Amino acid sequence: MSNKPKTMLQIRKIIQYLSDGYSARKISEMVPANRRTVNAYAERAEASGLSYEALLLLKDAELEKKMLSQKEKPAPTGRAAFVVSQSAYYKKELQRPGVTLYQLWQEYLQKNPEGYGYSWFCEQYAKTGKTPTPVYHEENEPGKTIEIDFAGKSLSYVDVITGEVIACPTLVCTWAYSNLTYVEPLKSARLDLLIPALNRMLIYSGAVPKESLFDNMKQMVTKADRYEPSFTEAAEAWGVHNRIFIKATRPGKPKDKPTVEKHVDIAYTHIYAPIRDVLITSHEQLVSLALTQLEVLNNRPQYKNLPSRRERFERDEKPLLRPLPDHPFVLKKSTNAKVKPNYHVILGEDWHQYSVPWEYIGQQTRIIYDSEVVEVFIGLKRIAVHKRCFRQNRYTTLEEHMPESHLRYKQQRGWSGDDFLEQASRIGTETSASIERILSSKSFIEQTYDACLGTLRLAKKYDPERLEAACKRANKGIRINYKTIQNILKNNLDQEPSEPPDLFATLPEHDNIRGAESYR
Repeated sequence: MSNKPKTMLQIRKIIQYLSDGYSARKISEMVPANRRTVNAYAERAEASGLSYEALLLLKDAELEKKMLSQKEKPAPTGRAAFVVSQSAYYKKELQRPGVTLYQLWQEYLQKNPEGYGYSWFCEQYAKTGKTPTPVYHEENEPGKTIEIDFAGKSLSYVDVITGEVIACPTLVCTWAYSNLTYVEPLKSARLDLLIPALNRMLIYSGAVPKESLFDNMKQMVTKADRYEPSFTEAAEAWGVHNRIFIKATRPGKPKDKPTVEKHVDIAYTHIYAPIRDVLITSHEQLVSLALTQLEVLNNRPQYKNLPSRRERFERDEKPLLRPLPDHPFVLKKSTNAKVKPNYHVILGEDWHQYSVPWEYIGQQTRIIYDSEVVEVFIGLKRIAVHKRCFRQNRYTTLEEHMPESHLRYKQQRGWSGDDFLEQASRIGTETSASIERILSSKSFIEQTYDACLGTLRLAKKYDPERLEAACKRANKGIRINYKTIQNILKNNLDQEPSEPPDLFATLPEHDNIRGAESYR
């Protein structure tokens, strides 16, 4: 029997001629087949246990099972055996976010440059027995819709202090027509962090769509409904500011936003997977790596000989879109707080304290804040403004809000020997020498800070020139301290024109003093 099986029509002819009693030689002449092939089909017909007439009544699929044998595939050898031996590893890797057979095949080729092609590699993991599901193809209008969703799996980084793995909800936004995609891991999915991320998405695109289609996320949708969903005030304000029509998908209908759903999986492959083994130690580093991979994704051809997402967006969509507004939308929140005795107000959302001028202790204030700035008002007067900090149970304090005594105390606690020497150098070299000697006069340098502070303040009470002269006089002594310099200034000794007499230059005559003769 030849290697190429006969068609079902030829097989039926052979069975008919066998049923009519023709010999194998005669049948081989009437059907283009040799005698061995005819005899092989006769043996299979006999082995089936059915008569020729019964076989001819079978449908083609049933007759094929009876008359065509299936050859057993040989056991894998050589390169094929290697791939089969790695199947457990590949199966485990495929369970990680974004890892695909294509990526595993590329890694396989790096280790085996002479390895098999991609189609054969995929054949080892081909899924069988599944009935294909029909998919409706919808034509998207250029410049109309951007679809917005959170990925089911989060990107993460490691806190270097605690070793904790911090999961970051990952925002995915995709233009329905060009497939231009924006991906950003957020510190939190809170509304005040989501709105700035949506602003950055628009800035990344450089244009504004006609409508945005959200998943039923609670930050944007207050009531999900098939026909008339309700949106949060913040979502409506964001849409009005950017002139974007806000829409939401039907509850439980992910296929309402098929483009972004597909690109969540694409993000797993092209953003999550390439950085899966990188040790990431901060949110900023995570965002930077994600944006780097995002640029690669948007600038690579979508398919063979087809333009990239970025090129298609710039060519077909951007000319139809409105420009960005003059400034991004800022989500403002407000709350009331009383100024505490420590002249701080508490922002309860973060449990962080911000300073105000100490004169307002005990007064009621209004705090207006967004993701970047915290402003404190009394009536219409803004009394303080701070950069927002999300660290709980911490303080943000400005020195100009502190009373004089607190400021001096804080400054003194933060001083070092170099600070005193730097201040002394502004007055003069003699003052610097005096301060240096005072600093070295104690075993613990911190014990000399008050003396240094007092000495330098003498320049304000008298003047820097007199302090410099007093230090010059004091530096000639064996010991020096704040009291010595103060007494010189208090008694006006710094203003004496002549040097003080050297009391030990000559010895007075006395009977009890022996001279050199006494030691001969």
